Amino acid sequence: MPAQIAAPFIVAAFIAVPAFIAAVALFSTVAALVVVAAFAATAALIAATALVVAPAAFSAATLIVAAAASVAAATIVATAVFIAVVAAVFIAQKSLGDHVQAVARGLKRDGVEGGRLAVSMIVGRDPKTLDGPGVCRAAIESLSENFADGVVAPAFWYAIAGLPGLLAYKMLNTADSMIGHKNERYIDFGWASARLDDLANWPAARISALLIALAAWLRLGWDAGRMSLSAALRDHGLHRSPNSGWPEAAMAGALDLQLAGPRIYGGVPVSESMMHAAGRGDADHRDITRGVEVFYAACDLLLALVLFTVLLASF
Repeated sequence: MPAQIAAPFIVAAFIAVPAFIAAVALFSTVAALVVVAAFAATAALIAATALVVAPAAFSAATLIVAAAASVAAATIVATAVFIAVVAAVFIAQKSLGDHVQAVARGLKRDGVEGGRLAVSMIVGRDPKTLDGPGVCRAAIESLSENFADGVVAPAFWYAIAGLPGLLAYKMLNTADSMIGHKNERYIDFGWASARLDDLANWPAARISALLIALAAWLRLGWDAGRMSLSAALRDHGLHRSPNSGWPEAAMAGALDLQLAGPRIYGGVPVSESMMHAAGRGDADHRDITRGVEVFYAACDLLLALVLFTVLLASF
């Protein structure tokens, strides 16, 4: 085959393969790394074929450089996608931490009314029914639950299925937030979205409890970590949600604080047992601050876990 005929095919391969690898990276970072390895073998085969077909037109050095550039381009695109997703997830955790810390500032500055105003931004329960400790518990419960479904779950589904998995999860989570309640208008769609959201959050809820326990051990000491894990294993089933009980019970144990219990949503009383009932009931703004510290430590552990997983998959 003349060099003029072979050249377009080889050039097309070096253009198409990085695009293909980048596309795969959108589905899964791990899959992209596998394809990069497969492409290395394919590039070697192309190089050998070209050298046989048109040795004068394509030197071994030229093809090796082209193959290396192709793999580098694909890796850069895949890495950029990964960094963008990780950054988006951890920007969300920063926003969550800021909103919860604002409740502590509101309590310190303006008392119960200031705390109620701040906590109304992040919880669905009626803030007018909350006293000071109730405001603190509501903020900490929201922090714990949203750590699982707002930080851990997106990172988990991106690691499993890339951007399509992440986007599918966020769409499902949004549908649950909007119509995932069993009212008369949305009972069919609401039931489906709520159950699918429970299924999608099942792994993240349990991972989040473990991360909170580890973070409590690192930030608050061995006893806090032990109580956190013990409370999660013992009390997670006391929550009406099959998932939210895991991170909330873990945080309750970490702070040695009673969480959940009776509360009011939209004027409707919800009766639940207290998680970590042996803990303190007199929560204050300092517990919110400690909870946020544990939350950020858990986010750091999650980031370390994600990076370790990617590095492990690259070998």
